[in-house]
Amino acid sequence: MRDVTGILGIRYPILQGGMGNISNAQLTSAVSEAGGLGTIGAGTMTAEEVEGIIVRAKELTEKPLALNIPISVTDHLKDMVELVLKYELDAVSLSAGNPAPLIPVFKEKGIKVICVVASAKQAAKAEKAGADIIVAEGYEAAGINSSLETTTLTLIPQILEAVNVPVIAAGGIGDGRGLAAMLALGASGVQMGTRLIATKEAPFHENYKKTLIEADDKGTVIVGRTVGRVRRIMKTPYAEKLLNHEREGMNPEEFAKITSEDYHKKGALEGKLDEGFINGGQVSSLIADTPGVKELFQRMVAEAKECLAAGVKILD
Repeated sequence: MRDVTGILGIRYPILQGGMGNISNAQLTSAVSEAGGLGTIGAGTMTAEEVEGIIVRAKELTEKPLALNIPISVTDHLKDMVELVLKYELDAVSLSAGNPAPLIPVFKEKGIKVICVVASAKQAAKAEKAGADIIVAEGYEAAGINSSLETTTLTLIPQILEAVNVPVIAAGGIGDGRGLAAMLALGASGVQMGTRLIATKEAPFHENYKKTLIEADDKGTVIVGRTVGRVRRIMKTPYAEKLLNHEREGMNPEEFAKITSEDYHKKGALEGKLDEGFINGGQVSSLIADTPGVKELFQRMVAEAKECLAAGVKILD
């Protein structure tokens, strides 16, 4: 296990997952202020939109910030790279594509490179290319997922055996028990997305937060399997429409259209759950309140310490 807090200059080994086009400065800066790594997600936004979020986030906090660039998703890859360099962000998170050509560009400027992977093979390639940290994301996670559908519990040990750089666990983590479990497996920290939606600082529609809090163990569904684009979202009226469209048959282009960021915004920002979808991971069934980010992190760390101490006592 390696100390990612020292590598990233943060207090707690907790990273924010990229939230694509619903990313915002308020939540990102709150994560950094609370001791984690606040991360802006580039999604499919323009360089101007992302730059505005970066500028505002840097006004709200002087602590470390990162930008997540989904390589094969954005149409503005060059611009996103330039933004990271221009604003001298502390770290960059690379996902959804081959990070190898980009890593030297960031490393030359002393920017820490985080690569998001879903298999041991991907992790090994990322490490060889120069990644400083690997985020291993399991099938429990919200949003676009790997078609491998490997769970976090089994993914982390596989990746730890494949690489020597620090590994961050993502997918299904939202409390101190999850943090303790991942540390016990050998991970150096965790990345969260869904749990951060249900916080005071998250500027999302109350219908989104309410859906997360009220979710049970059947609260999420998988769409996109038939077109090879696995996505985990919350069970809502729009989710049912998507599933019905799949049953009737559709091609990848049609699926991409009805799961575009415009429909994501309708659900997440406008609360129109019959007109748009909301991403959500399986951890939603464990969410019961909307604390501030600082309170959430402190609570998680305290609970994780208790869990790990209890585990030692059991084995004595």
